[in-house]
Amino acid sequence: MTTLLFHKPYGVLSQFSPEAGSRFRPLADFVPVPEVYAAGRLDGDSEGLLLLTDEGVLQQRLTDPRWGHWRRYWAQVEGQPGDADLEPLRTGINLQGRPTLPARARPLADLDVEQAALGERTPAIRLRRFLPTSWIELELREGRNRQVRRMTAAVGLPTLRLLRVAIDLMDGDPPLDLAGLAAGQWRQVNPFERQRLDRLARGSTRPTLPRRCPDRVPDQPRASRSSRTV
Repeated sequence: MTTLLFHKPYGVLSQFSPEAGSRFRPLADFVPVPEVYAAGRLDGDSEGLLLLTDEGVLQQRLTDPRWGHWRRYWAQVEGQPGDADLEPLRTGINLQGRPTLPARARPLADLDVEQAALGERTPAIRLRRFLPTSWIELELREGRNRQVRRMTAAVGLPTLRLLRVAIDLMDGDPPLDLAGLAAGQWRQVNPFERQRLDRLARGSTRPTLPRRCPDRVPDQPRASRSSRTV
């Protein structure tokens, strides 16, 4: 059994095979490990934590909305929202005729971002000269198509840069995160993480039940038996 944590850079697909006509690179350019698949996708223009595994049951548990695993994202947005400005994201907003599940949202302090040492994106984001930017943290339990970007745009905060920074296994221990992984780097899960993932795959933690199931997108070749994209 093989499970990896990968810090996906900007411009990389969540699949191992190249995509015809795409300017983005496949995972195979970074991870020379056969027969692993993404358990939860990130769009090519998003960055951050991607879990890769050859375990079908584990992949299903991490992506099935009934288990309600929180995903934590950091988004650099246009504007400088206060805490109250993010309340619509917490209560749920309408996207394409359907409401989103309630999310967790908060502004991030400059010190939080500095200490995370994210580094600059390559290529750099485009900034407008007279428009300030800021960072927010958003946690979701569903993965509709480009959901974070659509949610922030809906409340007047277009996303300029997006990273998934953590995945909660919902077992009471700290979420899996990007600690020690620079963009483009990957590692095997450690023995403690392996035990936690094994417990999840065996179903020793009961699933939670969000109020509805999110949209799904069709399965992708080799890269992705999972439907979550952000």
